[in-house]
Amino acid sequence: MITSTPRVAFFADSFHEVNGVALTSRSLDAYARRNGYPFLSVHAGPENRCWTEGSVTTLEIRRSRAKFPVEVDLYFDPLFWRNYFAVEQALDTFQPDVIHLTGPSDVGILAAYFAHSRGIPLVASWHTNLHEFAARRLHSMLSFIPNKFRDYAAALTERGTLDGVALFYKIARVLLAPNPDLIRLLEAKTGKKTFLMRRGVDTTLFNPAKRYRQDGDFVLGFVGRLQPEKNVRLLVEVEKLLAEENHRFLIIGEGPERGYLESHLRRAQFAGILKGEALSSAYANMDLFLFPSRTDTYGNVVQEALASGVPAIVTNQGGPQYIVNHGVTGIVAGTDDHFAHSVRDLVTDLPRHQQMRKTARAAALEASWDKVFDNVYNSYRFALEAPADQWRAAS
Repeated sequence: MITSTPRVAFFADSFHEVNGVALTSRSLDAYARRNGYPFLSVHAGPENRCWTEGSVTTLEIRRSRAKFPVEVDLYFDPLFWRNYFAVEQALDTFQPDVIHLTGPSDVGILAAYFAHSRGIPLVASWHTNLHEFAARRLHSMLSFIPNKFRDYAAALTERGTLDGVALFYKIARVLLAPNPDLIRLLEAKTGKKTFLMRRGVDTTLFNPAKRYRQDGDFVLGFVGRLQPEKNVRLLVEVEKLLAEENHRFLIIGEGPERGYLESHLRRAQFAGILKGEALSSAYANMDLFLFPSRTDTYGNVVQEALASGVPAIVTNQGGPQYIVNHGVTGIVAGTDDHFAHSVRDLVTDLPRHQQMRKTARAAALEASWDKVFDNVYNSYRFALEAPADQWRAAS
């Protein structure tokens, strides 16, 4: 195993936005700074500029007016290639040993081109289940046709999108995935070695000590995009079981499902998008965190809730099921009905709920960004050791 520190050029889909990819990207950048590792960070920003601080060089590129939204806070710029020479110059100066991209975005496509054209080992991390997002959004858009045809169209879309994205990831020598299910899926689809890349959490920022609320309500929290793929309408079904309970919802985030939730939840506060201390305080003042999504690859928000001393109820599909210790730090629900009844059970069983608050915080204290990125750097060294003829034959 190569023991020296690789020179890494990191191309991120998101950096300044409010999502899991951006959080991970900023945290990897900070890890390289703390350790003095040579690191080139390439991502979109408010203006074109390049600067160096310590061991880290940053190249920010402004997207053109041709950009279009992919998510609430994420864009794709079909003219991003106009920045070819700026990226080429940055790579010539930095001379990376390995290139790491975070997905098939405008930034990622440019990264893949340079890795291939220059013969630089490429590492690709999987952050978003694009195939599931595409299928669920299409299913929602086709609400005017019979369910049988909607289900068929969504299934075709999911398979086709997954096959297309897998072809992109086959370009890389090594892959990174946030949970065991995705490791198995990617290795089967691409034939490439896939390492586990979990997420860390800032246990100083997200801390139960920031709780100040003293009213008697039982606060049920949600943090994330209010999109169909997050399955947020299940929160309405949860409330139906709590008709006689002293509760209220705290919904943090924005998206097209907000209108539905505002119309159907009887007792709910909508705080919009929160960041920093405002977000950490909101977590700490929750009593139970609800995350009904079945498509998230990891679930940073679940880990942030646990760090805040807030037990979580999640589904048994996607990454969050691997964060929550069932029956100890929360509940992993097998069905929507199980999810809703688990909320009611914890609302009415306060001694069990209080014990979960303690174990949630203790579990989060074991999640360290440094441990996560130590493993990522081991994957870089593995990519550098892999025989070039072997990985090119498999591409």
